[in-house]
Amino acid sequence: MTHESPGSTRALGAALDDSPMSRLHLRFWLLAGLGIMLDGFDFFIIGVANPLIARDFGVGAAEQGLLSAAAIVGAALGAALLGPLGDRLGRSRIFRVDLWLFVVFSVACACAWDIWSLIAFRLLLGVAVGLDYPIAASYLAEILPSRNRGRWLVGAFSLQAAGILLGSVVGVVTLLLLPDLGSWRLMLGFGVLPALLIIVLRRRMPESPRWLARNGHEQEACAVGQAMTGHRIHLTQQDCERHAPPPEGLRAFVQPQLFSRRLLRRTVFTAVPWFLMDIATYGVGIFTPTLLAGFALGGANATFIADDIVSTEGTAALDVFLVVGFALAIALVDRVGRVPLQLVGFAMMTFALCLLAVSDELHGGSPAHLAMVFTGFAMFNVFMNTGPNATTFALPAEVFPADVRAAGHGFAAGCGKAGAALGTFLFPVLLADIGQSALLYGIAVTSALAFVVTLAFRIEPAGRSLDELTGEEATAVAPRVAPP
Repeated sequence: MTHESPGSTRALGAALDDSPMSRLHLRFWLLAGLGIMLDGFDFFIIGVANPLIARDFGVGAAEQGLLSAAAIVGAALGAALLGPLGDRLGRSRIFRVDLWLFVVFSVACACAWDIWSLIAFRLLLGVAVGLDYPIAASYLAEILPSRNRGRWLVGAFSLQAAGILLGSVVGVVTLLLLPDLGSWRLMLGFGVLPALLIIVLRRRMPESPRWLARNGHEQEACAVGQAMTGHRIHLTQQDCERHAPPPEGLRAFVQPQLFSRRLLRRTVFTAVPWFLMDIATYGVGIFTPTLLAGFALGGANATFIADDIVSTEGTAALDVFLVVGFALAIALVDRVGRVPLQLVGFAMMTFALCLLAVSDELHGGSPAHLAMVFTGFAMFNVFMNTGPNATTFALPAEVFPADVRAAGHGFAAGCGKAGAALGTFLFPVLLADIGQSALLYGIAVTSALAFVVTLAFRIEPAGRSLDELTGEEATAVAPRVAPP
């Protein structure tokens, strides 16, 4: 790291990479991460509201399943297809648009007149949630110092847990104050309040200086860069150049560059493990109460209600280990590296799932081996969040070049959400068809496959500048002027 005095003149990329974390960095980090918090809120609150909605509209399991999956499918579409807009129009502009979409469709969900209108509005709400993922990650990767970039990227993603906590508080308070079937409308509409607050706070959030430099706004790039680093900024050829002109028409959303020979390794490395990880994460996470009830934690003579109470309490206790995992990820991601954490995480997730499957096959079944059951779930939650649940969010923002950073992250996030939808759909069906042990072994295979893909295609970003990491050399590139 260089040690020029404050006020000296430095190149934009080097100044951003070497700068210490300032109050301005922290402010922008929080404003970017708060959008991810809304994802956690939305993910949790629909689980609380779903039983009330089913009773209110008189619908069955199929419609409930579609309702649960609608926002996940929407998030996959929003991240994969609209993420490239962040590369074309700018990070800060999309930051404001996606939250206004969240506000509009949250209100629409609260006013839905039947289950099908609600499913449609939840799908569109998911598009807004999914769009915030690649924009937030790209923005943060471009402004954070390289020395602790991973820690702050993972920290932003961990704000999802704050959203889950907010959702639990809103759900409980709403049910206590308004124990009525229609209270689900207040739950789903509550998300408007934090979204409006974030919109107001983001109004003064500047554009990424790296994006500005590459898109014809040199003076503004220097001004923002100087405010963030304390150095006078000059722009090098590398700061201002692009590898290729932006694709037009439908190709702007499909982003064929991601599958070019130059970027294919990065696309596979970021998208495939995230897809496989979310099959396990959402499948096991959403249905943890179901699995715990299947493991008969309430005992052989317990009633259905008693089993439900015990499984819910067990789920709450196991969620503590998710927080432990995030804390470990924040502490270790820059010290150990992204790839080692992801590899260890997938390996231990595989082991934990096999441990749960074995406990169900031993003499006396899982009720006779509750310590093994609890250990398996705890290990799964800790190592999932210490490893791939954190690293899959950070890696795409770091390994893709700036001209396709949001597109690359959006495609990887979209693949992750596709895996989440697949896990959510298939888990209850396979649980009924092949049984608990076989299903857990099957999910363990997906985690093991993710380990192999990570090992084969690995790119380690820890401690490296974005320009070095993405291989952006000052050669044969096409300049571009941003839209007004």
